[in-house]
Amino acid sequence: MNRPLRSLALVTALAASLPVACTAQPPATPIAPPPAATPAAPLVSGLPDFTNLVQRVGPAVVNIQAEAAPQRNVRGAPDDEQIPEIFRRFFGDDMPFPGGPGGPRGPRGGGTSMGSGFLMSADGYVMTNHHVVEGADTVTVKLSDRREFTAKVIGSDEQSDVALLKIDAKGLPFLRMANANSTKAGQWVIAIGSPFGLDHSVTAGIVSAVGRSNPYANQRYVPFIQTDVAINQGNSGGPLLNTSGEVVGINSQIFSNSGGYMGVSFAIPIDVAMGAAEQLRATGKVSRGQLGVQVQQITSESAKGLGLPDSRGALIADVLPGSPAEKAGIERGDVIRAVDGRDINESSDLPPIIGSMAPGTKAKVSVFRNGRNVDLSVVVDELDATVADGSGSPRPSIGGGESRPSAGNTLGLVGQDLSSSDRQRLGLRGNEGVLVRNPGDAAAEAGLRPGDVVLSVGRNSVASASALDRELASVKPGQTVMLLVRRQGGTQFIAVTADDAAKAG
Repeated sequence: MNRPLRSLALVTALAASLPVACTAQPPATPIAPPPAATPAAPLVSGLPDFTNLVQRVGPAVVNIQAEAAPQRNVRGAPDDEQIPEIFRRFFGDDMPFPGGPGGPRGPRGGGTSMGSGFLMSADGYVMTNHHVVEGADTVTVKLSDRREFTAKVIGSDEQSDVALLKIDAKGLPFLRMANANSTKAGQWVIAIGSPFGLDHSVTAGIVSAVGRSNPYANQRYVPFIQTDVAINQGNSGGPLLNTSGEVVGINSQIFSNSGGYMGVSFAIPIDVAMGAAEQLRATGKVSRGQLGVQVQQITSESAKGLGLPDSRGALIADVLPGSPAEKAGIERGDVIRAVDGRDINESSDLPPIIGSMAPGTKAKVSVFRNGRNVDLSVVVDELDATVADGSGSPRPSIGGGESRPSAGNTLGLVGQDLSSSDRQRLGLRGNEGVLVRNPGDAAAEAGLRPGDVVLSVGRNSVASASALDRELASVKPGQTVMLLVRRQGGTQFIAVTADDAAKAG
């Protein structure tokens, strides 16, 4: 009599355990699909056709041939006997010596150099690269209609790699110059030139970057346009054009491990080139402004040590005595963040901006100092080509004498006193400087070496090993300290972060 009840209880339990979906429910309201999104406007449409552009501007592009009398033992060039046979077989008479990674150089060692150029006026002024005509005895300009002219070199400037030529002709086709500020990464550009002597070859690509410093070229005053346009030997000096047929730059350098095109080409911005050309036409030379400072790039570590909110700017590692910077009150450890309202993002941004200023120009320089922004007024001076950049001076010998090592500090850096004669040989100011005997682990990891001379800890100068110890005594584990260091004639800041293993030496 209890079995039916147990069965009913089991059925009831099973029913209670069934999913809710199995129970009777009103039908769910279907979810309406979202309204169709409005299609986004295409950011790129189609590919450009350069036919009309090339037909229009091509006649203003010229071929340049520079010849020099043969010379032996050109400085920096190897003798024939020193050149491996494999290179002589491959390059023949076009051995890439002397020269650099930027490609072919002028015929300084004799022979012929081929390049490109373009007409910039109807009366025969031609723009090309300095390295195309450097050292040439005769320069020949060949037009698209096969006429040839012997050109006069009005002037040539190595720093900008710009040369201005003049041929005796009238009514010539010429190119228009673009607004330099309109050149942006991603825009289409084309090059017309004579790679390997193939006249009026056309290649196209895009602007990869603007304001690019080229560490492989000795041109600190040129904010290059980087492109992926195919540039090869013989393209040097030819125009880089936008889709309106205006010149945005002069093709000048390539980056290559093989000597051929690898997708990284550099052009001189047209505003820089025109500024040089106008000075060459007026005076035969190019004058540039200078501040008289030595700058370095800011890293995340040095930004931390300087108390900067970011790594933007140019860190002042040294100020030349009597320079415009010293007269304006710029100090070691300052960070230049802007000049006349133009942001300085990289240390390499500063030389082109200052160099483009005429000597005597007054500029407003915004610096970051001790946690606040300071505006200073500077009157730039003329760049002195004889001023050393501090990168190649030999290290003077330093005598021991009665100098004393430091007792040690929290970085484990061991310093040694310098004698007055040591300081004189090193070109130090006053009594500054402590010789590094042992940098310790943390400073060595940051790049400090034995034989370096520490000039200051942060903004505080040190003149003795004991003073160095005092300045470093308060450094705590994890704290970053800036050491101003003299090395082989150059001055730089090194950011050192103390770690838990740092101990007195």
